[in-house]
Amino acid sequence: MDFDPVAYAIPVFIALILAELLWSRRGGARSAYEWRDTGTSLAIGLGSTVAGALTGGAVVSMLVAVHDLSPLAIGWAWWAWPLCFVLDDLAYYWFHRCAHRVRWFWASHVNHHSSQHYNLSTALRQSWTGFFALSFIFRLPLAAIGFEPGMILICGGINLVYQFWIHTEAVKRMPRWFEAVMNTPSHHRVHHAVNARYLDRNYAGTFIVWDKLFGTFAAEDDADRIRYGIVSQLGTFNVLYAVFHEWIGIARDVWRAPWRHKLSYLLREPGWSHDGSRETSDMIRQRWEREQAD
Repeated sequence: MDFDPVAYAIPVFIALILAELLWSRRGGARSAYEWRDTGTSLAIGLGSTVAGALTGGAVVSMLVAVHDLSPLAIGWAWWAWPLCFVLDDLAYYWFHRCAHRVRWFWASHVNHHSSQHYNLSTALRQSWTGFFALSFIFRLPLAAIGFEPGMILICGGINLVYQFWIHTEAVKRMPRWFEAVMNTPSHHRVHHAVNARYLDRNYAGTFIVWDKLFGTFAAEDDADRIRYGIVSQLGTFNVLYAVFHEWIGIARDVWRAPWRHKLSYLLREPGWSHDGSRETSDMIRQRWEREQAD
């Protein structure tokens, strides 16, 4: 089945970005948009589209290969669609959690968090190096248990389309029942925050229930104004630096590290160092908690 939900949603994305930009200029958060930052987001989005086109065939081939080797076959039954969507969202949760907790995956994902502004154009900051980072492995189990590769890709595309609208400050809170189950702008603002209380929280794609189930949920606190970006801000709007800076950092650390620590700079959490000269998100949060207790 040759259908890409993201491609069909692009005109809607553009229309919503223009509407949010108008809102920000007419009484909304004027600081939500900065033209150089938005230009960087659009350029990264274009690059990720090209990267996806170049590597998409290989991902499809691997899904097909795993599916063909599996003794299970679910087929295209109607009930398989919602089940596939829910399980794909669970797979996304674990991919996203690993993308923040394993530096190898973080190097591919970090560009999505690199903006210090939070608006719909930020959603376009998708990875150029996801295939290289092997991010697709999180969806292979779905093919192994019998879901059709086309179904997996369509459900993943719908999930990505859903996540677009939650990158905004224009929506404060959704109804309580919706906030309890679904990922929302409020929940995702927390995820993009660099405030100590919010670091590495709310990994959800569509359903926030995964974070509540696995202990990674944090509610937005209106008293703690959110600051966006990454712990060590880029300090530049250079597109190539935004995309590749963490890979460069990994290469530098692996080159300089003693042999027994080289692999740790790939697989440990971002911010880890063998000599304790840097801070991980856990260390930052623990320091903040001690300060709150004093």
